[in-house]
Amino acid sequence: MLLYWALVFAIVALVAGVFGFGGVASAAGGVARILFFIFLVVFLVTLIAAVV
Repeated sequence: MLLYWALVFAIVALVAGVFGFGGVASAAGGVARILFFIFLVVFLVTLIAAVV
């Protein structure tokens, strides 16, 4: 679910950037980056917990 929202915010950032809304694009890109890194951490913790 986090990856889905990260992709949604990344697409919003791209569309906002194309239309010239720099502030919105920057904010959406920041949110997408944060959600993606949270997803990576949760994924790695789950992967390690499943192996152990």
